[in-house]
Amino acid sequence: MSKLEDLIQELCPNGVEFVTLGSVLQYEQPTKYIVKDTNYSDEYETPVLTAGQTFILGYTNETDGIYSATKENPVIIFDDFTTAFKWVDFNFKVKSSAMKLLTSKDNNIANIRYLYHVMSTIQYIPVDHSRQWIGTYSQFSIPLPPMPVQEEIVCILDSFTELTTELTTELTARKKQYEYYRDKLLTFGDDVKWMTLESVFDIQAGGDVPKQAYSAIKTKDYNIPILSNGIAEKALYGWTNIPKINKPSLTISARGTIGWTSLREAPFYPIVRLLVLTPKIKLNIKYAYYYMKTIENNYNVPSCGIPQLTKPMLKDICFPIPYPDDINKSLAEQERIANILDRFDKLCNDISEGLPAEIEARQKQYEYYRDKLLTFKEAV
Repeated sequence: MSKLEDLIQELCPNGVEFVTLGSVLQYEQPTKYIVKDTNYSDEYETPVLTAGQTFILGYTNETDGIYSATKENPVIIFDDFTTAFKWVDFNFKVKSSAMKLLTSKDNNIANIRYLYHVMSTIQYIPVDHSRQWIGTYSQFSIPLPPMPVQEEIVCILDSFTELTTELTTELTARKKQYEYYRDKLLTFGDDVKWMTLESVFDIQAGGDVPKQAYSAIKTKDYNIPILSNGIAEKALYGWTNIPKINKPSLTISARGTIGWTSLREAPFYPIVRLLVLTPKIKLNIKYAYYYMKTIENNYNVPSCGIPQLTKPMLKDICFPIPYPDDINKSLAEQERIANILDRFDKLCNDISEGLPAEIEARQKQYEYYRDKLLTFKEAV
């Protein structure tokens, strides 16, 4: 970073000017770029974007009202309600009017990529559902060093984001590879017996925890997790001293993220919005988990009222048992399949090892240097 230090010493040794975002970024309403038909298809060409986590909602074949963005003329799309934002350097359409399209007012004064990095340092969470850009976000003050300093900072920070992008691309490819092999390994011919879930598992719904057995915090006596919906740590509802389920089981989210399947190997207490499948025959629980993941988006849940998955909807679904006439051979085949998929799953999803851990480490590295590089004293 000696080059950057030399530039700062030469061009702004006594600090830099601070300006508001709105003084260097201009916005455009997205009205004329809103997609008319939401029948998306991967066969179409133009992506439909949101500034939120999903980013690409789908692809449209509409040819009118396309925002033309390129690497030379990029744009920042900004969610006017949540303040989430994305960098875009390709043609696109948008889903709704709830965003602003941001570009630099003067590329000779403010490098838009520099402004993008600066925006990621702003710690602000809206407290109400109102538009944020004009009245609030555009008024945030940011450092604006001379252009050569901005360009050098962009060069350094982009070297981190490029590596993260490469790792994320590889992770996406690995997940597709994992799904391919999972579906291939769990597609069977005549060597399996198809049994109903009800004949393979004891299926039960979660219930209420007695008040006297509930604790909001984990203690020596209350150390059994109470689980609500199915997704990871978001499932934790509290703690109890009643191990209602004390055998390795699968949980399936009955509301919200309907169908989401999780493997539970430690004792827990399920409450409403959760269905529990506990094997009642000899079965490799990880094999069962991987198979149920292949069908978690295929449950036929009525859309009327409050969508909910119920026990009657599960009981007649078919489940494959390989080599049903030889229990030892069956369990060996189940273990073989589970071990192969375990390796893919660890690579794709383990946050302590594999690609997710590497991506998280690179993101922390980027944030460290970003905050360090974008900290300036204000010129008097």
